[in-house]
Amino acid sequence: MRRARNPRFVAPHGDVREAPRSLAERYREVRRTTDRLAEPLSPEDCTVQSMPDASPVKWHLAHTTWFFETFVLERGLSDYRPYHPQFRVLFNSYYNGVGAQHPRPERGLLSRPSLDEVRAYRAAIDRRVLELFERSAVEPLADTIELGLHHEQQHQELIVTDVKHMLSLNPLRPAYRDCPPAPARDVPPLRWFHHPGGIAWIGHGGGSFSFDNERPRHRVLVDAFALASRLVTNGEYLEFVEDGAYARPELWLSDGWDAVRSQGWQAPLYWHGDRDAWRVTTLSGLRDLRRDEPVCHVSFYEADAFARWSGARLPSEFEWEIFAAKTTPDGNFVESGWLHPTGLEAAASDAPAQLFGDVWQWMQSPYAPYPGYRPPAGALGEYNAKFMCNQLVLRGGSCATPRSHVRATYRNFFPPQARWQFSGIRLARDGAA
Repeated sequence: MRRARNPRFVAPHGDVREAPRSLAERYREVRRTTDRLAEPLSPEDCTVQSMPDASPVKWHLAHTTWFFETFVLERGLSDYRPYHPQFRVLFNSYYNGVGAQHPRPERGLLSRPSLDEVRAYRAAIDRRVLELFERSAVEPLADTIELGLHHEQQHQELIVTDVKHMLSLNPLRPAYRDCPPAPARDVPPLRWFHHPGGIAWIGHGGGSFSFDNERPRHRVLVDAFALASRLVTNGEYLEFVEDGAYARPELWLSDGWDAVRSQGWQAPLYWHGDRDAWRVTTLSGLRDLRRDEPVCHVSFYEADAFARWSGARLPSEFEWEIFAAKTTPDGNFVESGWLHPTGLEAAASDAPAQLFGDVWQWMQSPYAPYPGYRPPAGALGEYNAKFMCNQLVLRGGSCATPRSHVRATYRNFFPPQARWQFSGIRLARDGAA
């Protein structure tokens, strides 16, 4: 039986991209997914900003719409008139090439426009973008639309993590959604997968979408190393806590020790209680701590200190990618519905498990450009390039990440003190077997 052809065309930068009809379907689905993530929330929920690093859900809904209005409609329609002139400032995140921005720490003060007005804004921009598809006028803008969809998927994850932080501060301990816990698992022993070292190819080689910070593909030299067979669990991290690690300066980087003392850290974010009765905040409310689940909501400093306490270290992003490139990006993503890391169902015998999903894995690698990297021209060049300083790389995606958004070359990045993302730990070691 012959299968119908799926027409494809080649993007200007050489990547193969979906044909306009498929891209239009993907546009609709990504935009619907964002709306569905906001459905369990009240208008009051959608306005709260729990800390400067987080944003209100209403702002996420508006900013992702602003992206398509600014970079697609304003560029693609010569007669386009802005939906609301002030939205250009209110919902600009950090694009200095576009113009001024409302201060990030004050996004929660934007009680107006209302949530209904933001939803009307989304609907109006969607109609105009979909008109471009209907008029077959989308091809010159297809690259930007594809970027905008992956940008929106990043904000889908931020909606989940920002809502969790916001609800965690409410003394009522409300749930975002009822997500029954996954079945308890027996934790398999930690094993090591060895690699002899040598020259390896790293980065995205084209053929599908990638962010500019994943390119160009290049060669690196790695020494012999070993990667842990699975993620670090809550039970293992609890031993670190109970060994007094948060009071032992010899385990910590200098900046990390300063953060422990100034922030009063005694355990991962969202852990509550003490050694006899730890509980953890989830998006379904407060639960007893599960020892089999991957530890999450730890900073780079905590991940590094745990690795040192364990007699190991964190992997480099190149070491991680060498193994991840050989596996399919599968795991516990947002589509699973758990919205929480889950215990390992079965340990793989031929490759490290849990490379994708559950928690973002801290790398020891600084977030820096690859050799030969050049940011795109114009305001979109600010998307990644301007943040290549004072950040650490994370790999693999989390239980809040859309499955279609992740690949082996994907480079996430956060400052080392960040804890509100679903960030966890995988260990590595030097040397061959």
